This record gives sequence, C-alpha cells and structure tokens, in this order.
Amino acid sequence: MQHTLLEYLYLILIILGLVLLAYRIKIAYPIVLVLGGLLLSFTVEFSRVWIDPEIIFLIFLPPLLYEAAMQTSWKEFWKFRRVIMSFAFPLVIITSTIIAIFAHSYLPGFTLALGFLLGGIISPPDAVSATTIMRQVNAPKSLVSVIEGESLLNDASSLIVVRFALAAVLTGQFSLEKATIDFVLVIVMGVLIGLGIGLLFYFIYRWLRLPSNVETVLTLLAPYIMYYCAEHFEFSGVLAVVSGGLYLSSRRLKMLSYKSRMEGVNVWSNLVFVLNGFIFLLIGLQLPLIVQELGDTSLNEAIRYALVISGVLIITRILCTFGAAWFTILASRFIRVANANPGWKSPLIAGWAGMRGVVSLAAAMSIPLYLSGDQAFPQRNLILFITFVVILVTLVLQGLTLPWLIRKIDMKEEDEALSEDEQNRMILRQLSEYCLEWLRLRHAEAREKNPYVSNLYEKLRTDIALYDQQHQSGVHQDPGVLREYRAIYLEMLEEQRKWLSYINRSTELSDELIRKHLALLDMEEYKVREKYPVV
Repeated sequence: MQHTLLEYLYLILIILGLVLLAYRIKIAYPIVLVLGGLLLSFTVEFSRVWIDPEIIFLIFLPPLLYEAAMQTSWKEFWKFRRVIMSFAFPLVIITSTIIAIFAHSYLPGFTLALGFLLGGIISPPDAVSATTIMRQVNAPKSLVSVIEGESLLNDASSLIVVRFALAAVLTGQFSLEKATIDFVLVIVMGVLIGLGIGLLFYFIYRWLRLPSNVETVLTLLAPYIMYYCAEHFEFSGVLAVVSGGLYLSSRRLKMLSYKSRMEGVNVWSNLVFVLNGFIFLLIGLQLPLIVQELGDTSLNEAIRYALVISGVLIITRILCTFGAAWFTILASRFIRVANANPGWKSPLIAGWAGMRGVVSLAAAMSIPLYLSGDQAFPQRNLILFITFVVILVTLVLQGLTLPWLIRKIDMKEEDEALSEDEQNRMILRQLSEYCLEWLRLRHAEAREKNPYVSNLYEKLRTDIALYDQQHQSGVHQDPGVLREYRAIYLEMLEEQRKWLSYINRSTELSDELIRKHLALLDMEEYKVREKYPVV
C-alpha cells in the first residue's frame, strides 16, 4: 500500500514537471504527457503500471464530463446545436461503419462485428487536447464551442456503439431493429435520468441553506450519482452526466451562493487538472504491456495495420466535417442555422482536431478476456494495440500540426461584429448605466442621506463618463494605455500587501482581519487581470 502511494506521488511530481515543460515549449500538455509516459514506460519502475478500465469509467470519467458540461455555454451549445448533433451522432456512426467495413476487408480474422467494435472504440475524439491547443493559438470561439459541444456527446454515442458491437460478438446475433430501438432508449433514458437527478440536486440546493463547503462537496457527488444510476439500469451514464451537468450549469446562479461558486471553481479546476494529467500520462505508460499481449501478430504487422487504420480514421473525419458543412448550407435554404456559409476553413480545422484519448483506450481495455469459458475473445490484443497507436498518432501528428494549420489559414471569427475589447467596454458601460438607473429609482432617499450610497452613485457616473470618453477617443483600442494602467494598479495592490504585512508585525491588530484584507486584495488582482487581459 505504501509503495503504491509513493508511486502515485512520484507520478504527480512527474506530471507537474511535464506540464511545466509543455508551457515552456508552448505545446499542449496532453501531447507532452503522453510522450513522457511513453518514455517512462521503458523504465523498470514504471513498466508495469496498468489502467483498470473500471477506474476510468467509474472514477475518472464522471467528474471530467461534469466539469466540461458545467463550463459549456448553454447559449453557444444551443446556437450550434445542429452542427454539434451532426458531429456527435451521425459522425460517430458513419466513422464506425467505415472502419468496420475497412477492418473486415483488410485485417485478417476480423468479422464485421469486430470491425464495428473497433470503429466504436476509436471514433470519439478527445476534446481536452483539441481545445487546449485552440485556446493557445486564439482559434475562433465558435469553433471551440462546437468542438467542446461535440465532446460532450460523442463519448456517449461511441460507447453505445461499442456496447451493441460487443453484444453481437459475445452472442453472435444482431438485430438492426432491436439495436435501433435500444439505441434510442439508451439515449433518451440516460438524458432523463441525468435531468431528474439534476432537478433533485437543484431542489436540495434551493430548499436547504447549506454551508459553502457542503455545497461544494455535493457538486463532487452529483456526477457520480448521475453516472451510477444510469449505468445501473443499463442506460447511458455519459449522457446522464452531460444532461444533468448542463441543467445545473444553467441554474448555478440560483442554487449556489457566491462563496460556493468561487470555491467550486478552484476545487474543480485543480481536480480536473490532476485527473487529466494522470489520464494522459497513464496512456503513454501502457505501451509495453499492450505490446506483450500481441500474441501471434508480429509487431511490424500490427504497426502497419494501426497506421493504415489511423489514416482511414483521419480522412473519414475530414470528409465528414466537410459533409456536415455542405449539409448546413443545404439546410439553410429551409431552416435558420447559426452559420449559413461555413466555408472550408472551419470544416478543415474541425476535421484535423480529431485527436483520440482516454475514452478510446478505456473502451478497448474493457473488452473481456474470454467469450465464454476458456475461449479467448478474438482479436482483443490487436484491437488494443491499434487503439493505442491511433491515440498516439492522432495526438502527436495532429496535435503538433494543428497550431500551424490554424495560423496558416488565418481563420477569423466570422459572427462577431465587435471586437472583444469593444464588447467588454459595452458590457461594463451598460452594466454601470443599469445600476445607476436602479439606484436612482429604488434608493433615491438613501442616495441623499447615506454617504456610502452617494459615493457609489458618483462612482458609477464617473465610470460611465470614462467609458464614453474611451469610445469617442478610441483609447480602449490602445493596449499600451491599458497595460500602463494595469501595471500601476497591480503595483499598488502589491504595496498594499506589503503595508498590511508590516502593520501585522508591528501592531496589535487582529491577524484574522489582516488575512481577510489580503484575501480581498487577491480577489481584486484576479478581477483586474481578467478585466484587462493585456500582455
């Protein structure tokens, strides 16, 4: 037990070191972690680290999906719902079918059912890698929203395909009619269970006045309850977590206190960072064990099969994204769509952002060892190896070249008439104007008698005057002015920290009060850096 704990502590230190390296060389950290894990797998100490697929599905997957759903903008999700739906379900089914047919004709001993099993396993892209890279190179937010929305749904659709393909291999029977009905039932009931549990948690938050730490812990329990309940009844746990997470995300302002929201963001961001770090590092560590289980298939043959399958997979996704763009243009003649003319740049980037990840590897490793009795599951080892190589090839090849592709085609945000700076100024001005009017109508008497309210009123008036001056002179477009202001403000905050620390040592003032003021300064610095993100 102590040895295992030390081993995982070493892995956490390695993860932190590799992430720092990724930031230094400006490469998405999932790529560096996978390659780092691959190198570590050749060492004696880490050559036998094995991922239990049950741990992935039951411990890692629910919180990762839930956090992604909570961070997803429902407005953006709904705006691009047709594109996201076309990516999440038809694309997965088309990809699985093409891989199934190709594997059946190209790989020795592969039946059509085994081909569908392989296709379902390697069809879902990993959004963590893609969105990490896209944010580093300032890709259009609309495209990032589509990739994030796709990732919330494609894991569920691919795992459903895997479930039915696995059943066909195990039983030797497959009914298209029954599979179609079960497919719809698994999706619908998974969504309903997630929404039902989400609604239950919403009422718990609203009815009970809970301390912030209890509310935060409940957010950690929610995804596991959603996932386990759905899986217990053999429905989609992934869709349960996604639908429940999206529902609670849209209600967070009503159900969580300000303190819970602030603490929750910190807890979840750090938790997801550690979980993702473990996942990608452990992917790289699996190579020696997977190679050892190849059996009769030679390593050269397995590599050739895997590279060919990777090529078919990449080409299929690109063709599907262009097909989705063409369908959007066609549909725009009959219904209203978010973007009636997506062009060729968005489909190309979305198609190339198809890196595979942990869900694929966990699904492959969840294949049972035996069909029945002592009969080994056919082609299990080769499926595992192909899945690993697909993950490695897509992460490294597409992950390293995606930033270059985005910069090369120079894709701009198409649907934003105003720059982010102009939108920010407009929001701040209109918010100040709204609050000024609210004070004037609701608290006119307090404004006359209460000096604090009067000072607040005058501050809002000053802010509005400043925003108007910026708009007229164009100062808001000069990053140098904001940079100078932010530098002076941050320097002033640091001086305040020094002064508070000094008086804490030399006076009898309460240390607890000093700590509270220091915490407020930290919040003010965070607000300034987010409000004026000038480098």
